[in-house]
Amino acid sequence: MLIRPVRDDFVTIGFYLGRVFAVVAAASGAPIVWALFEREWAPLGSFLMMAGIFAVVGVALSRNVRRPPRLDWSHGMVVVALTWLVVPLIGSLPLAMSGHFGNPLDAFFDAMSGLTTTGLALVQDLDHLAGSLNFWRHLLHFLGGQGIIIAALSLFAGGGAITLYLGEARDERILPSVTSTARFIWAVAIVHLVAGVVVLGTIAWQHLGFGPARSFFHALMIFFAGFDTGGFSPMSTSVGYYHSAVFEAFTAVLMVAGAMSFGVHFALWKGRRREVLANLESRTIISTFALTLVLTIIGLAVAGTYGSVFGLTRQGLFQVLSAHSGTGFATVPPVELAAWSGLAFGGMAIAMALGGMGSSTAGGVKALRIGLTLKTIAIEVKEMLLPEGAVVGRGYYQSGKRRLTTDIAQSVMVASLLYVALYLLGTGIALAYGVPLDRALFESVSAGANVGLSVGVTDPSMPVLLEVTYILQMWAGRLEFVALFALLGFVYAWVRGR
Repeated sequence: MLIRPVRDDFVTIGFYLGRVFAVVAAASGAPIVWALFEREWAPLGSFLMMAGIFAVVGVALSRNVRRPPRLDWSHGMVVVALTWLVVPLIGSLPLAMSGHFGNPLDAFFDAMSGLTTTGLALVQDLDHLAGSLNFWRHLLHFLGGQGIIIAALSLFAGGGAITLYLGEARDERILPSVTSTARFIWAVAIVHLVAGVVVLGTIAWQHLGFGPARSFFHALMIFFAGFDTGGFSPMSTSVGYYHSAVFEAFTAVLMVAGAMSFGVHFALWKGRRREVLANLESRTIISTFALTLVLTIIGLAVAGTYGSVFGLTRQGLFQVLSAHSGTGFATVPPVELAAWSGLAFGGMAIAMALGGMGSSTAGGVKALRIGLTLKTIAIEVKEMLLPEGAVVGRGYYQSGKRRLTTDIAQSVMVASLLYVALYLLGTGIALAYGVPLDRALFESVSAGANVGLSVGVTDPSMPVLLEVTYILQMWAGRLEFVALFALLGFVYAWVRGR
């Protein structure tokens, strides 16, 4: 029998949701300062309104609770799922009021794409978007990639923190407590922020001829989108705008850093490089990247897309890395990317679907699940071929020796199949509107894997149902389904429970 949620359940969820809103309200101060500095008065008003709504709602939800209630698993998952729905809804207000979106749904699409670090966009005339609004779009990447929940955990320790941490699709506790792990994640982000902005800004200033202020702006935006594997760009032509192999090379470094799990960052900081290379996840992602890169370059070479080896390698390498890391940056326009056919197109789609490492800012199925799936298949084959009673090893190495149990194998298979179903959902909806199969599949995988590369299907003129489908794909893909199912179960129990 389903038990209907009672008042205390809603109070607990509201309290922690209010804390999250408080963090976002504080973060809203950054675009407010930016708008003041740039004297962008119209965006300033919209940011003040947005910050006020976050603050008022946050206080209203948590003010009558004397002591933090303890979260159980279901409450925490519901908080996470609602966070990734309500924050982009309120956060889309400045975008909707900017005049650069056809309607509020398009603005919500971009806000959801920003927070889920996807990078698909429906903004119009991006090249003339106010700097503060562009900053807010990219800051959503940073909040989503580093995790609003992670920020809340860093500031407000409390019971049930592990549930919020797991609900954000992070399952690797690096340090003894979730709070200390959250703070380590933010420390990694700050170090990369300083290094990224300094290096990219210097390249833009000295190599591209940008002024100091413009160099800082572009460096900061590309850092937000690169390290958090988001894919938004301050210019409509993405990274191709810079026409610089040096700029692309360091951007690629940020993409790799963002696609790495924070456990790998911790091991590298401690000097344990051999451990990192021995991990099943590391070996898997290196292998899948090499495979998809070879497929893509062979496809481009056969098609004669580029006339030189340097151009072929440069474009192929950057695009595949962007796809596999889940970043979504591009050095070629969507029309040209759509012209990549055969092996090149397939290599890119596979790279997007697989994604980066677990417990990172990347999306997709994730390398560890791919590695465990392949190992499970290998074990099953061996058990069928070997004599009855033969013992087949089920161990694997991932930050220590581990055993591939039946429960782990089933969990991995279920998650992988859910991603496949998610990719097929968007493909089917797009096919119903007459989109060719290859483009429909590519765009659906890009949305569901939170990548952001586009072959032109994502457009302000796209059908509303397809737009809503991509929004749901971005949301479900970012949460890796568990928090989504928890929210649906909570609502069902509220309606049908006793």
